Amino acid sequence: MSGSTGLVDRVISRVIAGIDSEDGAGVKLKRSIGQRQNMRIDPFLMLDMFSSDNPDDYIAGFPPHPHRGFETVTYMLDGLMLHRDHLGSEGLLRSGGVQWMTAGRGVIHEERPQQEDGLMRGFQLWVNLPAADKMKPAAYQNIEPEEVVEYTSPEGVKLRLVAGALSFAGKNLLGPVKGVTTNPLFVDIALPPKTQISLPLEKDLAGFAYLFEGKAEVAGQYLKLNAASELSRGDQVTFSSGDEPARLLLVAAKPIGEPVSQYGPFVMNTVEEIEQALRDYRDGRLTD
Repeated sequence: MSGSTGLVDRVISRVIAGIDSEDGAGVKLKRSIGQRQNMRIDPFLMLDMFSSDNPDDYIAGFPPHPHRGFETVTYMLDGLMLHRDHLGSEGLLRSGGVQWMTAGRGVIHEERPQQEDGLMRGFQLWVNLPAADKMKPAAYQNIEPEEVVEYTSPEGVKLRLVAGALSFAGKNLLGPVKGVTTNPLFVDIALPPKTQISLPLEKDLAGFAYLFEGKAEVAGQYLKLNAASELSRGDQVTFSSGDEPARLLLVAAKPIGEPVSQYGPFVMNTVEEIEQALRDYRDGRLTD
């Protein structure tokens, strides 16, 4: 639909509901994007949400494991998680913090909860890399909660901008994540009751919204809780809340448009490249 400004509002084009799953050493989670190959949103390969106050659901964490060919983004809402990798990088992921890891040619890392009880809640997003960058050197960014750019509108809408650029209410906001190939937009939006916000979104970006608290709508369509709602193309996206507050993620990036060949933690363009990744890992050359 178009508003009085002539801008085209994005609407929900597909809903990918989160399904119960587990990963690592038995961490319970809900997987939406990536639960099947036809449930990706280029360049986003996978989205998991973990949320539990039962330590049995998360305490074993993610023991050392490899990646190649993409980036992993972990956004922690509540809890403490320690990252370590073969490069010697180490980061304590706190509530509100982010880790952005570029696997590139290869990385071996682990993520371990640093709490024995209480709520652990957050997201892990996998972002594809184009063929030209799949074998780039691995890199790691640990973004402290205080580094995430925050803005609260006069109406009380709170934005936490992790990555990308956003123009809103006369402000030009720029997230703290730097130097990533896909240059995605990643924003956490908290809506007070009975409020509305319209955010500009460039036409060539593919994206989705993920509602994880309360109730909200996109251009009059209800967002499903704990689901990735893919957005149609347009100039802007308009979120509104009802009688209760709501909180959601908005994530978008330019599609890569290349074939995807995936085997577990390896994401390349061809089966032959996957076979090479497996040989490299087996022979101890993944991270050379």
